[in-house]
Amino acid sequence: MTATETGTGNEAGNGNEAGNAPKPGRLVQGPGVLLVWLYGVMSVGAVSRSIYQIATEFDRAPLAYGLSAVAAVVYAFITYTLVRGGETARRAALVCCAAELAGVLIVGTWTLVEPSAFPDATVWSDYGYGYLFIPVLLPLSGIWWLRRSKAA
Repeated sequence: MTATETGTGNEAGNGNEAGNAPKPGRLVQGPGVLLVWLYGVMSVGAVSRSIYQIATEFDRAPLAYGLSAVAAVVYAFITYTLVRGGETARRAALVCCAAELAGVLIVGTWTLVEPSAFPDATVWSDYGYGYLFIPVLLPLSGIWWLRRSKAA
């Protein structure tokens, strides 16, 4: 019989000795579920968009398409760390959310100040206008949740 079958293990990250209490440091509960879902959707969208644009028209806007690829990697990593859970993953996700927010603010401002540098939009252009401002709201929500989850 395995530890999972007896309810004493944490392989699935679902419980403690009794098997009914949430694992300390668990990030995918409450608002964390929505964050994982949103980061997952943004990962798929940004990966798909950047792969297509890099494969078909990279010479048209290499900076914009490269930045979209960076955004895709950031979204995928944050999704992974939220699902993984634990204190180390929480800290890594917090750092990535802060870096993501900085990227959104820098690229968003850059696209407004110097639009000629971006012949095509990135995920973070105009603070995520093309994505209903989710790129600027998501890291703020992520930072809030990750800071709140530390106390839990």
